Amino acid sequence: MKLFIHWIISAIAIIIAAYLIPGVHVTILSALVLAIVLGIINIFFKPIISLITLPINILTLGIFSLVVNALLIMLAGVIVPNFTVDGFWPAFFFAIVLALVSAVFHAMGKKD
Repeated sequence: MKLFIHWIISAIAIIIAAYLIPGVHVTILSALVLAIVLGIINIFFKPIISLITLPINILTLGIFSLVVNALLIMLAGVIVPNFTVDGFWPAFFFAIVLALVSAVFHAMGKKD
């Protein structure tokens, strides 16, 4: 049940972030699929890419992680149908807003 709620919260955060950022287009069904795809990407690809880009991350004090997140969002845009990102900058800001909205929703859920 907890996994299902986390999935729904992630999909809602994706819809809100897509609404706030121009250049990102998503449907409700594709938001549900995108939540799963982003979870899979974050489990399998992000640790490897983060390890490879560790020297750049150290030099930029972690700011380069935002670039990695934007590129992973663009990768998800290629995989998920009906989810489009118009370029790097919309993906960059979408990743930031998605992280903030998800953090707020998950913090609200932990008050139980």
